[in-house]
Amino acid sequence: MFADERARMVEWQLRRRGIENERVLAAMGRVPRELFIPPELRDAAYADAALPIGDGQTISQPYMAALICEQLALHGSERVLDVGTGSGYQAAVLAELAAEVHTIERIPELAERARASLAAAGYGERVHLHVGDGTRGVPESAPFAAIAVAAAALEAPPALYDQLEPRGRLVVPVGRHGIQRLELIVRSPEGPAVIKSVPCRFVPLVGEEGF
Repeated sequence: MFADERARMVEWQLRRRGIENERVLAAMGRVPRELFIPPELRDAAYADAALPIGDGQTISQPYMAALICEQLALHGSERVLDVGTGSGYQAAVLAELAAEVHTIERIPELAERARASLAAAGYGERVHLHVGDGTRGVPESAPFAAIAVAAAALEAPPALYDQLEPRGRLVVPVGRHGIQRLELIVRSPEGPAVIKSVPCRFVPLVGEEGF
């Protein structure tokens, strides 16, 4: 059942809505999203919506997870950072697209649930999960070729930008609740370059360089 729903999600929610990167589409088709959803909501695992996962957090709408991955433009050899582990779903998709994935979550209970979900889905050895302030990144594992942020900040956290490789990509929602834009920022010799910006809606990024 879930395999069929996953295939329909890829076709109708992603491909027909403009996601073109075949590696991203294939990754979204492989990751069992239902394993990252609370059991009582699994029937809605492939709904075109964000879903609650507890502790005031959500698992992003499938389209938004795919859009973030597409904007990171990964080729398979990169080290990446996922900020705001949440359910662990975005980290699992990134593990299909990159060589090394680090993810950080500030809520210990959420991190433990994500760790169990990642293991159940077969990503336990492929994703390095850290507990801490995501706005500060994971400096001991930097630099990163790409950083994905799954919560909105008033501006791109400087600590995350500083952990990018030259020409590295940071995708982050920026703005207050209700007025947010998903920005693609590239680290350039001249400083942060905002390449693309689209409307979005995410929970707030909490931490030293967030809310």
